[in-house]
Amino acid sequence: MAGLNNGIPIEIHLETFIEQEGEKTHLAFDEPGQIFKMGDSLYLRYQEKNEETGKKSPVTMKIDGDGNVLLTRSSESEMRLRFANGKRIEARYRTPYGLFPIETVTPFLEIELQEGPLAGRVNIDYQLFAGEQLIGNYKIRLQFTA
Repeated sequence: MAGLNNGIPIEIHLETFIEQEGEKTHLAFDEPGQIFKMGDSLYLRYQEKNEETGKKSPVTMKIDGDGNVLLTRSSESEMRLRFANGKRIEARYRTPYGLFPIETVTPFLEIELQEGPLAGRVNIDYQLFAGEQLIGNYKIRLQFTA
């Protein structure tokens, strides 16, 4: 994937499906972003718009060479979620009120990348836990094209 060391502009289509306490939410947006490669990892960067406040938060999705994903969202709070197929992993959610330990369980993780033209898809189904309590079920469907 030549040229990725300096970053390439991409278009991102992201859909998120959220199920919390019996309520379902579906969010979709299209945003410009950037992709670049560092070592064995690919990084997707984009700004996620909060529909209620209109504020944008920087988001980075790091795809490791081994197929695991780290999602970092920075705003007033910082969330770092790790996803590995079929695994339960500790995550970090830092708010103005302190650090909250959370965990992700990822029953489904699929990454597809193609080079000509550069495009890809990241599909993640995960559950978020605080201790043993299930916070919610989530699905991320991200597609990008250069």
